[in-house]
Amino acid sequence: MWFKMLPATESHKVVFEKEGVFLHTSTKRNNDQDTLIPGVIRILEKGHDTVMEWTPISESGEHPQFLHSKKDSTVNGVSHTEEELFDPGYEPDWAVISTVGSRTRPLEDMRAATRSSEVSSKWAFSLSLSELKSIRKNKPGLGWSYLIFITKEGISFPALHFHGGGTRALLKCLCKYVVLATSKKDPRLYLIYSHDSHALSQSFDELQLFDEHSSDLVSRFIQDPYAATFGSFSKVTNFLRGALRPQDGSRHRPLREMASGLDLDQQEEPGFEVIMCQADLGQRPAVQRQEIMTAEEWEKHLDSEGRVQAVEELKKKIFKGGLCHSIRREVWKFLLGYYSWDSTAEERKTVVKQKTDEYFRMKLQWKSVTEDQERRNSQLRAYKSLIERDVSRTDRSNKFYEGNDNPGLVLLNDVLMTYCMYNFDLGYVQGMSDLLSPILYVTQNEVDSFWCFTGFMERVHRNFEESQESMKEQLEKLALLLRLLDSALCDFLDSRESGNLCFCFRWLLIWFKREFSFPDILRLWEVLWTGLPCPNFHLLVCCAILDSERDALMNSNYGFNEILKHINELTMRLNVEDVLCKAEAIYLQLAACPQLQRSVQQILGLVEDATPTASTSSGTNSSPQALSPSQTHELELTDSASHSLPDSSIEILHTEDGAIESGQSP
Repeated sequence: MWFKMLPATESHKVVFEKEGVFLHTSTKRNNDQDTLIPGVIRILEKGHDTVMEWTPISESGEHPQFLHSKKDSTVNGVSHTEEELFDPGYEPDWAVISTVGSRTRPLEDMRAATRSSEVSSKWAFSLSLSELKSIRKNKPGLGWSYLIFITKEGISFPALHFHGGGTRALLKCLCKYVVLATSKKDPRLYLIYSHDSHALSQSFDELQLFDEHSSDLVSRFIQDPYAATFGSFSKVTNFLRGALRPQDGSRHRPLREMASGLDLDQQEEPGFEVIMCQADLGQRPAVQRQEIMTAEEWEKHLDSEGRVQAVEELKKKIFKGGLCHSIRREVWKFLLGYYSWDSTAEERKTVVKQKTDEYFRMKLQWKSVTEDQERRNSQLRAYKSLIERDVSRTDRSNKFYEGNDNPGLVLLNDVLMTYCMYNFDLGYVQGMSDLLSPILYVTQNEVDSFWCFTGFMERVHRNFEESQESMKEQLEKLALLLRLLDSALCDFLDSRESGNLCFCFRWLLIWFKREFSFPDILRLWEVLWTGLPCPNFHLLVCCAILDSERDALMNSNYGFNEILKHINELTMRLNVEDVLCKAEAIYLQLAACPQLQRSVQQILGLVEDATPTASTSSGTNSSPQALSPSQTHELELTDSASHSLPDSSIEILHTEDGAIESGQSP
């Protein structure tokens, strides 16, 4: 018997309890009376495990009883009893394997069972949440609400009927411990995922693909199977709506409270209404982009020995205008830490020689693995298979990577495999090829692209951790900024179940790679790599996009699915120069606000944040010091500005982007 007797003496903490929950012991659809056993459902914390249990009332000292229900419900004007409306949607396993056999026993036997507490005891069960695979709910409007719990072994527990309500409260409590994702094939089925047992790649792999020809609005986001796996807002959002739900603790206070910058006992203090009032931010200044940095200007920043002079002025120029394509191959090596800003030309030659030797030593490690060795190394096989699959679908519309037997694809594969040798702990996670692709396109060199890529990964490696804490923190910070900038928009999104901003997930995950064309991504990334005008500038880029789309979202009165669809359709329609202008203007507006709460000041780097955040790289000892509004607006950066690159947390996701011909200057 797979029902477990519950130990009476085991120490535990009750986090949820609901009486009036009846176990349904029959699925027979006829005029026979259903047998309902009253009981109590609880969620218990037992040590390191969380358990859900259902116990008949008789085990709590009350008299056991079986109810023969004839609850009336009216559907479409026709009166039905509750048992006629019960539709589990399948023939449950327990209806076959249960030894009780309630559907065939005579009424006299059933009455005898009513007098026996042992009968009700054998229906009691206890289930660890780690064993739970899915939950099926009842059809809306049909009788009492019920839930059916299904284990990973395929065993279905008897339906639990909530006569006094409480299904939503139970599911809400469960979300503290697991992720509930609605099945695309069956909206009545919740799929269960662990908060911390899946890496990003596993999480997305396990999500079901949508049919791109489906009439469902969300399904039509997807253009191809590969993007369906890694680009679908609907799947990503459904999965993460639970995973990103704020947990208990002061760090996860409600957004309105967070936006106030006050603790719970300080909410009545003056400042909350002032800070929440958008008008108090002052007028948003007008910002203009400047001309790109040319090769001649770059040469002027090099002294006779090749050292870069006036680094901060140089970064300022890159931030305001970007680089011409002909010098990206050289300047990106400085921005990504491959070259030191104060190194001479001769020193850089030495570095290249050392790094080349180091790269090929690491490459030889995986190249020299025999087939026999590989059969005994499951991790290496997994990395190799995943990389081969991702590389075959990376930016294939770009001429640098298009076609079969393309040498660019071979380089992508080799660099990513070598990175697994460089960083054993992290290895390869799906989407890293998206970060490497533009770098390899610009450098046109295997060794250079590898070391620039490792520099990039030093900043974003926390985004690949299984806990996804970096992503959660970035979305929380974005929500805080947006609440301060536009509370009306936030209220609208809250009313559409979009207040957690999960539709921005892809933006942060791939650093806007799918939202802009390939040439625009080269421009955007080099701007962000300067670390100006503040840390977390990529969050202000998100705010700038949302600010541009607020009227389209609110005036159309979009719902959850329509918001996702609209955001997805922004792909390749955004102008990077306009977005950067607005993002910089937002920074100047916030930085000039004298009443800016400390939490926002910390996000923008206006004050020192002693607490490590999601946007802090573990490999960086210092963070950029933000400039004053007048310094940034007038482009008069001083020596006190940051000498380090940004620590912005940038999550990634594997997608296809716009085409650009090899050698073409964006």
